[in-house]
Amino acid sequence: MVVTGANLQRPAVRRAAKRLETLAAAHGIAHPPFRIDTGHNGGGFALELPLTGLGANDTSRHAIALLRNDLIPATLGKVPGVDTAVTGDTAHDVDFTKQMKDGIPYVIGLVLVLAFLLLLVTFRSIVVPIKAIVLNLLSVAASYGVLVLVFQRHWAEGILGFHSNGTIISWLPLFLFVVLFGLSMDYHVFILSRVREGVEAGMPTEEAVRYGITRTAGVVTSAALVMVAVFSLFGTSSSLDLKQDGIGLAVAVLLDATVIRGVLLPASMKLLGDWNWYLPRWLAWLPKAHAEKDVRHGGRPAVGIPVRPEEA
Repeated sequence: MVVTGANLQRPAVRRAAKRLETLAAAHGIAHPPFRIDTGHNGGGFALELPLTGLGANDTSRHAIALLRNDLIPATLGKVPGVDTAVTGDTAHDVDFTKQMKDGIPYVIGLVLVLAFLLLLVTFRSIVVPIKAIVLNLLSVAASYGVLVLVFQRHWAEGILGFHSNGTIISWLPLFLFVVLFGLSMDYHVFILSRVREGVEAGMPTEEAVRYGITRTAGVVTSAALVMVAVFSLFGTSSSLDLKQDGIGLAVAVLLDATVIRGVLLPASMKLLGDWNWYLPRWLAWLPKAHAEKDVRHGGRPAVGIPVRPEEA
């Protein structure tokens, strides 16, 4: 903790600092020995209070909150002309976590809105972007769930060879959301482009889904296996931050490429049928952006898919 505008030679300041040490020890949030480092000009000092807890768990965060909200205002905060700031690794973690929480709704909202608009224009359907967002959020939620089970509920500690501190690093949820949503959207657009290609060639939606999955299954699976293997290596790291990052990414990519893209996406498209391509009349003004064609067949669907005369 840094105290400015306070000279320890002032009796009121010295008593307030001593009172703060006593209260911190009495509340069990700090333990001796306490140390005071005086500034060069005597206009301030740093009071070191060793906190209880591991530094990044609920006990340490509670200590920071108690210091800021109760103990400092009741001691040094009552001395005129004294300014205080609670610093240190734990205080930095608390402040950074709060900043991340405040920014998460804006980041998530921006990503979802942009993804919705891009898919709406690309596939000229209001159902496709809604379904894509829901499916992508499922893979992200699954990753969050696994992280909670492994690192907050202490599952698989023996298997993965680590000791959890009961927390998840504060920057990880937002980082995982952005990365996983981008990867999931990449897979989703790749598959839907082939499905749309079949539909535009005159195939029923059910057959177009089969065609799209068949054409993309090998590429999607291969890419997913490479990423899962790489992210799994991060999961073997001795650094808890890298371990959480690697496990979260590996689980999400694995589930996304198998359960989400291999089961839920084709199943939902088959159930919805032609409703997959529903576009309200008031959105008919949207520009037509054609999905990328399969260049292996001269820019048109593979052999066996009927092509309209005007496309020949």
